[in-house]
Amino acid sequence: MRVVLQRVKEASVTVGDKVISKIGHGYLILLGIEAEDTQEDINWLSGKISRLRVFSDENDAMNNSIVDVDGDIIVVSQFTLHASTKKGNRPSFIKAARPEVAIPLYQSFIQQLEKNLQKKIQTGEFGAMMDVFLINDGPVTILMDSKNKN
Repeated sequence: MRVVLQRVKEASVTVGDKVISKIGHGYLILLGIEAEDTQEDINWLSGKISRLRVFSDENDAMNNSIVDVDGDIIVVSQFTLHASTKKGNRPSFIKAARPEVAIPLYQSFIQQLEKNLQKKIQTGEFGAMMDVFLINDGPVTILMDSKNKN
């Protein structure tokens, strides 16, 4: 699993003309799922995200986690995070999981984050064309990959 995690002041997801998710202070997470991903990837990544200390403390140092600041999260599935641009100019998405594999893993990832944070996680709409709006806070943008544990 690959993640682009962005600390945000606010974020929202719109499908068509309808805003389906909206948060204030927290994370916008773009999640890419590979066919080989398992519950182990979900556990590692959701745990890392829950404990990641990128929010400011009283001394303006990045010492607080999403739990510490009671922040919110939107998770958006994004298969293009597994694009290969090695050959030619058209990206290949062969490593990205097909929907029948990706959807259950996506749902499990959200459930695990909800368990870790003890609160509801907002989401995009799997497979839909979405408009994603955010105000990046910092900016703080972090890339994580469960296969490399980085």
